[in-house]
Amino acid sequence: MLYAIVGEDAPNSLDQRLAARPAHLARLLELDAAGRMVLGGPFPAIDSPDPGPAGFSGSLIVAEFDSLAAAQTWADADPYVAAGVYARVTVRPFRQVFPKA
Repeated sequence: MLYAIVGEDAPNSLDQRLAARPAHLARLLELDAAGRMVLGGPFPAIDSPDPGPAGFSGSLIVAEFDSLAAAQTWADADPYVAAGVYARVTVRPFRQVFPKA
């Protein structure tokens, strides 16, 4: 089943985000290589594809996991969590309607 993982950035966490980004992306690449990633990316803090020093307000990942517990465990182990980038992470079941899977 698909799960939406929404991480909400802590205030002033851009430096931590940039430092942890390579490890964070490596985990996403593993999901993608396994054919489990639907989409993922950050939420710019301002209305711009490159927010510069304004940074990001969080991230969204939609991926396939065996269960909600498995998705939560995966999300809890994200390098952004360990680095203090995410102040909160929410994991919810997700049903894709568009585009048709």
